[in-house]
Order: sequence, then C-alpha cells, then structure tokens
Amino acid sequence: MRESLIDVHGRRIFVTETGDGPPVLLLHGGGPGASGVSNYARNIAELAKEYRVIVPDLPGYGRSSKGVDRADPFGHLATGVRGLLDELGLDKAHLVGNSYGGACALRLALDTPDRVDRMVLMGPGGIGTTRALPTPGLNSLLDYYSGDGPSRLKLERFIRTHLVFNAADVPDSVIESRYRDSIDPEVVADPPLRRPKTLKALWRMDFTRDRRLSRLPVPTLVLWGAADKVNRPSGGRMLADRMPNCDLYEVAGTGHWVQFERAELFNRMCADFLAGRR
Repeated sequence: MRESLIDVHGRRIFVTETGDGPPVLLLHGGGPGASGVSNYARNIAELAKEYRVIVPDLPGYGRSSKGVDRADPFGHLATGVRGLLDELGLDKAHLVGNSYGGACALRLALDTPDRVDRMVLMGPGGIGTTRALPTPGLNSLLDYYSGDGPSRLKLERFIRTHLVFNAADVPDSVIESRYRDSIDPEVVADPPLRRPKTLKALWRMDFTRDRRLSRLPVPTLVLWGAADKVNRPSGGRMLADRMPNCDLYEVAGTGHWVQFERAELFNRMCADFLAGRR
C-alpha cells in the first residue's frame, strides 16, 4: 500500500492507496481513535482487486491535521475530501462512508453531486438526529472526552457495548490500538466529534431537513445494521423514502460496524453495487 501526506487548503490529509481501477474513497467513522485503515481493515484488500482504493484519515483523525469546524462539521469534512479529490486529479469518484464518514459522503454529494459516481453508506450520521433524543451509543461516543476524560475502559465499553452486535468479535488489539490513538494530545485538546454548540449547527447536521435530498441523483446503497445502537436503523428507511435512487439493505444481527462485522457480505455488495452489477 502507498502512503502519502497531501496538502489540502493548507492542512494535511494522510492517505493510503492500493489497487487499480475506478477510484473509491473509503471514509471512516468518528469514534475515538478512528482512522481510515483501521476502520476498513477487513475490506481494503478485497475491494482493491477491482478498484483503486483510497483511504484517507479524515480531518481531525489519525495522521491528518487536527481540528474540525464545530459550526458545520459535516461541511468541513466534505470540503476536505473534495479538496483531496482535486489534489489527486479526480473529477469524480465512488464514496463509501461509515457513520461520520457516511455523513461526510452525503454532504459532499448534496453540495457537489457531479463529483460523486456512486455511494455506499453504512449507518450514516445526521439522519433524523433532531427528531429524537441521542441514542445511548451516540451519547457514549460524544461523552468520551468529557467528565474524567478518555480511558481504555470507556473506549472498550463503547466498542463492545454499542458499536458491535457481538462483543467477542472485536480483538483486544483493536481496543488497544484505538485507545492509543484516542489519547493523542492534539486530539484530546480538540476532539473532532463533540456535541453541537448551537441549535443552528444541530439542525444543519440533520440531512432529513435538507430539501436537496429528494433531488439527489447519485445512485446510493444504504447498509444498516438492524441492531445499530449508535445511529437508529430507522434512518435507513428515512433515506430510502426521500432519495430518488436509493437501495436499502438492513443487515440482521449486526450493529453499527457493518463493514467489520459482516465483512464478506459488505465486500460483495459494495463491489457489485459500485460496478453497477445487480
């Protein structure tokens, strides 16, 4: 795999690439200690058999520059990824996004649909978030850096209790790696995912209130774990009802991390959908 640090609007985005073919960006979730390669460890090699797989650390995470605009975090991430496309010389690419990365992909597609070929979203953030209280899983995520601060125990509880359906599926090595990354002093000083500061920011982060959603032409596949405890599975139906070109697949016995828990299913469905195979 090829690694590089790419300057985008004066900030660095760390990118890993492998494979040849149509370009696919894999956009990771926003949990503590998240990064591109760790989020898609069970998917990159398989997708690279058919695609040029581009895996960035989103702004604020991993080896990319820290700090996210709290007034419009989804817009900030989308601007960074769109700038990355520019720097890579890509007019258009497929987007695959999990959770926070799914919200980033959807915002990019809404703002500039001509830059997105096809899109796969797994439990994306920002779907009906102003219509109900936050889930226990989302509260656990948002509270990680508050109170007595980050700890390995808090991270393990979040991942094993809220992120996945079967806690035994997550190796201890994943917990250790994510914990080490979550206590990077720059991240602790400025966590990339926090509660919105204003009501305006909160409403901006709910895509179901965006009228452009009903006109978005990008072919989209939504995969949502039926046992997702972070973002409610009902969000999948909200998207399918509003988007004109959206397929929905609810995955039984699966939590928020579809690409990890059901890697074989995800890899097959993702590769087929992006290629236009039904």
